[in-house]
Amino acid sequence: MTSTRLAIDVRGVRKQYAEHVAVRDLTLQVPTGTVYGLLGPNGAGKTTTIRMLLNIIAPDQGSIAILGVPNTDAAVLERIGYLPEERGLYRKMEVRRVLRFLAELKGVKGADAERRIDLWLERLGLRESGGKDWGKAKVDELSRGMQQKVQFIGTLLHDPDLVILDEPFSGLDPINAQALKDTVVELRRLGKTVIFST
Repeated sequence: MTSTRLAIDVRGVRKQYAEHVAVRDLTLQVPTGTVYGLLGPNGAGKTTTIRMLLNIIAPDQGSIAILGVPNTDAAVLERIGYLPEERGLYRKMEVRRVLRFLAELKGVKGADAERRIDLWLERLGLRESGGKDWGKAKVDELSRGMQQKVQFIGTLLHDPDLVILDEPFSGLDPINAQALKDTVVELRRLGKTVIFST
């Protein structure tokens, strides 16, 4: 399999902090259009691996390619949607305004951003016909599960080719967790690659 058909191509990656080896000699190839889970207990190096994939931190040795090019290429990083383990939304802002802001950060503006926001709010049950439109609520009025859905939407608004989710199901009730799982399956059906840790 050639690197252009791989969403992620990691070769011999190692990361060490002082005396602690967080990631040791990791080699990993993930084909495009697949769902791949990074499994393991806390401290296994999952978040460190994700941060190296995103070029937030650099490996001490080894190489990382994303969608066929080195992950140090800023253009390829724009093709990634990332949901971090540490959640962070502007709690006093209206949900729709937060999502518009996140869309604009990724270059999606105006009517296109509004259309995508409407689509995702409805799809994840945050906007119901004849019911409550949670897009008009302030973030801190939402339950934790709803806030996580909003952040998940923000990850997807720019239609990324690769979606990286760090502990996406943590703390979610079964209904919200299933909604996110169903969306991951749909992303795969659309040819996207999804990496998640748990």
